[in-house]
Amino acid sequence: MPHESISVFDIFKIGVGPSSSHTLGPWRAAQLFLQSLEQKQQLLSVVSLQVLLYGSLAKTGKGHGTDIAVLLGLSGEDPVTCDVEAIDEKVRHIRTTKKLLLHGKHAIDFDPATGVEFLYTESLPYHPNALTFMITLQNGEQLAATYYSVGGGFVQQENETLATANAVQLPFPIDTADDLLHWCRKTGLSISEVVMENENSWRNDEETRKGILKIWQVMKECMYRGCHSQGILPGGLQVKRRAADLNKKLLKDRTYTDYDSWIQAIRAGGNDFKYILDWVSCFALSINEENASFGRVVTAPTNGAAGVIPAVLHYLVVFCDGYNDDKIIQFMLTASEIGSIFKKGATISAAMGGCQAEIGVSSAMAAAGLTEVMGGSQRQTMMASEIAMEHHLGLTCDPIGGLVQIPCIERNTMGAIKAITASQLALQSTPDFAKVSLDTVIKTMWDTAIDMSHKYKETAEGGLAVHIPLSLPEC
Repeated sequence: MPHESISVFDIFKIGVGPSSSHTLGPWRAAQLFLQSLEQKQQLLSVVSLQVLLYGSLAKTGKGHGTDIAVLLGLSGEDPVTCDVEAIDEKVRHIRTTKKLLLHGKHAIDFDPATGVEFLYTESLPYHPNALTFMITLQNGEQLAATYYSVGGGFVQQENETLATANAVQLPFPIDTADDLLHWCRKTGLSISEVVMENENSWRNDEETRKGILKIWQVMKECMYRGCHSQGILPGGLQVKRRAADLNKKLLKDRTYTDYDSWIQAIRAGGNDFKYILDWVSCFALSINEENASFGRVVTAPTNGAAGVIPAVLHYLVVFCDGYNDDKIIQFMLTASEIGSIFKKGATISAAMGGCQAEIGVSSAMAAAGLTEVMGGSQRQTMMASEIAMEHHLGLTCDPIGGLVQIPCIERNTMGAIKAITASQLALQSTPDFAKVSLDTVIKTMWDTAIDMSHKYKETAEGGLAVHIPLSLPEC
C-alpha cells in the first residue's frame, strides 16, 4: 500500500475562516470542480448548477459559512489571495442579481436560496462532510461530482484516495510515531531534520524555508489584527471580542502601530506567571476571533484550532530566549509531522472525531514543536505530544448555533496552555519510564472517535449546543 505523502504545507494552509472542513474544504472542492470542467472544456457549456450539502456540512453549514465558501469558490475566488473585506459584498451581489459568474468568466442564472441545498437528514457513507455539484450542459447532458472535506482543508473526490493523489516517494516514509523514531535513530537526525529531508521531495530547502516563514507571517498578521479589533462576532450569538480589551489592559492602555514594537512592549512586561498566562490566552483568543469573523488564518491543523500553535509560537518568541527564524522553521516542521501522523492514524476532522481531533491534535503538535526547539530529544518531543493529547481525549465538538465561537474560541487558550505544560513535563522527564506511547494515544483517540456519538461530532445536536438553545437569524 502506498504511503500517504503529507507536506508541511498540507498541514499548514493559508485560508479564510471560520472552518477548515466546512469553509476551506468546500471552497477548494468548488475550485477542483471548476478545474475539472475546464479540463474537459465544459465550463462554457454549463447552463444550470445545483449544490447539495450532506451530513455535518448541512447541519452546521450556515454557521460555518459553507454556502458562502461554495459561492466564492465557484466564482473563481481563492482563499489565499481574495480580499476578505469584500466577501460580504460579493455574496450579496450574487444573492441580489441571482447570477453566478463561474470561474469569473461564464455567467449562469443561480439563486443561492435554492441552488445550494442543505440536506440535513442525509449523509454519505464515506465521510460526514460531503457535497455534490450537479450541472446541466447546453446539449442537455447532466453531470455530477461528489467531494469530501475530510478535515484541515483536505479534499477528496469520490473514488479517489489521498495516497494516490499525493503520491511522492519520500526518503523517510512515515505513517506512525514509531516510524519517525526509527528514522531519527537510524540517521541521527532530529525530527525537524527528517521532515526537511522529506520536504526536499517537493522542493529545495530554501523554498521550504521561505514558505514556512510566509505561513508565520500570516499568523503574526492575524494575531496583531485580532489583538487590535473590537466589536461583536458575526452570526447572531452576540459574542463580544475579548482579545483587544485584554491586550489593552495588559499593556496599560499603551498602543503600538506595528507588530515589532508591540511584541517588544509585551516582552518588556516581564516573566510573571500570571502575565505569561494572560498573554498566551490573549494570543489564542485573537486568532480565533479573527477566524470567526471570516478573517485570513492558517489551518493548524484546522481553522477551529488555528489559535493554539500561533499562541505557543508567540510564547516562544516573547518569553523564551533564542528566538530566530531557524527556531520558527524547526518548530513548524516538527509540529507538522505530528499532525501528519495523527491524520494518518486517526483523524483531524471534528466531524469524524469530535474536538479532540482539532484542539487535541493542535495541542499535541504545539507541544512537540516547542519541546524540540527548547532542546528536547526526539523521544521527549514525542512524549510531550502524547501528554498533550492524553488530556484532550474524548473532547466533544458541540458548537452553539453551529458557529465556531462557543466553546471553540476559548478551547484554543486551553490547548495552548496544555501544550506548554506538556512540553515542560516532557523536558523534565525520562521517556524510558513512560507508560503511554504516542502511537498508543493516537490509536486510543481513534477508538474514542469511533465510539463517540454523532451528536458530538460537529453536528450541533448535543452537549452545549442543545443545553444553550438559541434562536439565530438566517445567515
